[in-house]
Amino acid sequence: MRNISVSMLRCVFHVFQGAVIGLGAVLPGISGGVLSVVFGVYKPLMEFLANPLARFKSHVPRLLPYIVGYVIGFMGIANLLAYFLNEHPDPSICLFVGLIAGMLPSLWKEAGLQGRSVKSFVSMFVSMSVIFALLIWLRMASVPITPGFTWYLFCGFSLALSIIAPGMSFSALLMPLGLYAPFVEGIGHMAPEVLIPGGIGGIITIVCLSKAVNSLFEAYYSEAFHGILGIIIAATVMIVPFGSLSLFDPQGLVNVFFLAAGVFIAGVMDKLNAV
Repeated sequence: MRNISVSMLRCVFHVFQGAVIGLGAVLPGISGGVLSVVFGVYKPLMEFLANPLARFKSHVPRLLPYIVGYVIGFMGIANLLAYFLNEHPDPSICLFVGLIAGMLPSLWKEAGLQGRSVKSFVSMFVSMSVIFALLIWLRMASVPITPGFTWYLFCGFSLALSIIAPGMSFSALLMPLGLYAPFVEGIGHMAPEVLIPGGIGGIITIVCLSKAVNSLFEAYYSEAFHGILGIIIAATVMIVPFGSLSLFDPQGLVNVFFLAAGVFIAGVMDKLNAV
């Protein structure tokens, strides 16, 4: 009886984690791929996407709660939390930053399961530098365009890329182009003119890149995982509202509280994952 209760509790938390990943995929500045790494589901997801038929029986039972949660977070709760992000952006982002930061120690441990080398650290610092440069450039760029079939294909590519390449928030790619709002709104309203090209772009991206990413992990585990760590660190640092973290004003204290709360929640989830 106790084992059944523990299994059900773990399943519920996996659904919750999937919902958080879905929220991270849709909320500006957050990466669903980063959160999938944080919750330990990134590698099995890439293994499944690389060989869906061969790994269906072994991987789908584990991934199903995350997938259900992802759909809930992306299609449902995202609208509610998007409201909080718009009305209270700094506390919301601080909560996510704390969540990611709280999982970094376990990610560091997992990255070193097969040892560390000079190449591992080079991979981490190079990927960190590339993401810093790319995200800074995207923040500075501003190219207004008109949404259409071709651009929604690009939106689907960006969304899939944010899952396959942790740290690459699709909102960071689409916002400077003026595509984020119409794409998310179209998904929320189930608009076929958005869902069809977006789905095509996403499927093509997953089919073309997931196998390559999985092969990279199998051949260069340490270098690949340390590279992802570098991406996560850079992407997280870029969304920290440093100017709003202060112990000398009420709003700053609220932001610090949510940052600490995220770290605490991450620690609880990490312990539940180990049950």
